[in-house]
Amino acid sequence: MGEAFAPERARRPAAVRFIFVTMLLDWLVVGIVSPVVPTLIVQFMGGKMDTASLISGSIGTAFAVMQLIASPILGLLSDRFGRRPVILISTAGAAVECLILALAPNVWWLFVGRVLTGITTASATASAAYIADVTTPEKRAAAFGLVGASFGVGFAVGPAVGGLLANFGLRVPFYAAAGLMIASTLYGLFVLPESLAPEARHKEFAWARANPLGSLKLVRRHRDLFGLVIALFCSNLAVQSFSVFVLFTIYRFSWSAVENGIGLGFFGAITVVAMTLVGKLIARFGARAVVVAGFGLGAIGFLVYGFAPTGIIFACALPLTGIWAIAGAPVQSAMSQHVTASEQGELQGAIGSMRSISQIIGPAFFSLVFALVSAKGIYPLVGAPWFFGALLLVGAMIFAVRSIGAKGAPAIEAGAVT
Repeated sequence: MGEAFAPERARRPAAVRFIFVTMLLDWLVVGIVSPVVPTLIVQFMGGKMDTASLISGSIGTAFAVMQLIASPILGLLSDRFGRRPVILISTAGAAVECLILALAPNVWWLFVGRVLTGITTASATASAAYIADVTTPEKRAAAFGLVGASFGVGFAVGPAVGGLLANFGLRVPFYAAAGLMIASTLYGLFVLPESLAPEARHKEFAWARANPLGSLKLVRRHRDLFGLVIALFCSNLAVQSFSVFVLFTIYRFSWSAVENGIGLGFFGAITVVAMTLVGKLIARFGARAVVVAGFGLGAIGFLVYGFAPTGIIFACALPLTGIWAIAGAPVQSAMSQHVTASEQGELQGAIGSMRSISQIIGPAFFSLVFALVSAKGIYPLVGAPWFFGALLLVGAMIFAVRSIGAKGAPAIEAGAVT
């Protein structure tokens, strides 16, 4: 990455820990409010489930759309002004948004709060660029894996915490989430150093490159990114198949809310463990082997989901899909090694845009597929959403393996031009 980052790398353990804590809190906040917002919407709608469902879906779509728009903007802002201010302003903004949700007098204020949350959670692009700044190429996948584990922790713990706090009042989880984000902001003010040296920053902010889809032009400038981009998009889209997880298990196995909570929590726990082992696995077996194992086991897990005749067999596949998480970090690390230091924010913005696109189209697609096949009620046709997910992961594996060499993608110097 160049000598400009040597001073900050001396402090990278503390910096990486902060980014991990920041993203962990982000996902915890998302998880904490996720079971509460729909309940509050139902309350605002006087118990009308059909209306509440439509509003809840609209708010979810708006959340993803704002992430799509904000991801490249925040990534480019971090390339221009540095990672630290973008991250800190976003965490402070998230605290304000949680307070808006806590005080919302009607559903429209809930909508405003969730839209603003979609913007600030897009700061993950700056956090990922920060990781690329402060780690060497050979250590980068392990760092991405550690930070990626924050998603698993938030996914496993957040909803349970939100549900527990809701017992004390529907607004309590929002106040707790605001407190977490305030603590994160204060922590960052005293702990987080800047990672992007002034001489490595873009001299101006180009709105043309902040276009949500325009940010993908980065791939045109670095054509060796194409296969990795496709792999990551297929993986992100496959994740959205979990939007039918609860519906599927209720339909096929009559699982209760408790059983679904345990299942999703177990999946999240496996994801956390898998992500913390990414560095060691790559050091032992190489990036390509880790990618094959991750995507391959994930695809097998999806096939078991679809064909499972009992809930027990379905549950036995949860570790396989949890292990799938190890594939994302080496792919993202390889992508970061194909661009210059001043393009890391733009790259992470493009990655964020792809993730948001998958969050917009994925749930609608998989829900439609499940609605169509469940109406037929033919086994194993009802497993079609999982079969599509398996197909996506096989495609991701093929594109990733073709793009990552036996020892991973070669790093480039900060001033190199691809």
